[in-house]
Amino acid sequence: MPILKEREREQVQKQFEGLANPVKLGMFTQKIECEYCEETRMMVEEVAALSDKVTAEIYNFITDKEVAEKYEVDKIPAIVILGVNPQGPSPGEKDYGIRYYGVPAGYEFSALIEDIKTVSSGQSSLSEETKAALAQIDEPVHMQVFTTPTCPYCPRAVVLTHKMALESDQIQADALEAMEFPHLAIKYQVQGVPRTVINETHFVDGAVPEPLMVEGVLKALGKENILPLQGREV
Repeated sequence: MPILKEREREQVQKQFEGLANPVKLGMFTQKIECEYCEETRMMVEEVAALSDKVTAEIYNFITDKEVAEKYEVDKIPAIVILGVNPQGPSPGEKDYGIRYYGVPAGYEFSALIEDIKTVSSGQSSLSEETKAALAQIDEPVHMQVFTTPTCPYCPRAVVLTHKMALESDQIQADALEAMEFPHLAIKYQVQGVPRTVINETHFVDGAVPEPLMVEGVLKALGKENILPLQGREV
């Protein structure tokens, strides 16, 4: 039985009509699939079938260990969204550090589709102030956004952090379904969603505006001095 309903497929196809460049969805599962692995795999395959610009590659988390390590995938189900540049001086895949852990169901499905469109365009659409601040980051940043399928505000936080990952090679942004990874939700004291964990030490709660999320990243790095003006005014 298909995961996507006919109406959903039609809506996604329409949104995919404007895709500029190819996108690859790398999905990690295992032979004896985890609770939501099958659902996630089917969703990825069905989404990829809706556009010739989107492809799906299914990896076995155990036997494709080298691929999992390459993308730093340490739990499943996982989705890696990759840009694909078949031409130009540097053809190949581009890993922007955009990850999903857990099935992107409910409201999170809209975030997945939006991320595919963003990666296809190669443009973050973030403000110039944000881009300038992110350009000064010179050390790794790991952002983990905890979500649930019934949270209408979570996609905003997920899409924003994924745009930041696209803009900066230093940022990796993960969307994690809190109920599928309860041990992590407990570890990071997730009592409401979305909750964004930055480098294990800093927390941003809620679907905050762009300047406040940037402020959270810079504070986690001890770089408040390069906060953009818009961040200081909020």
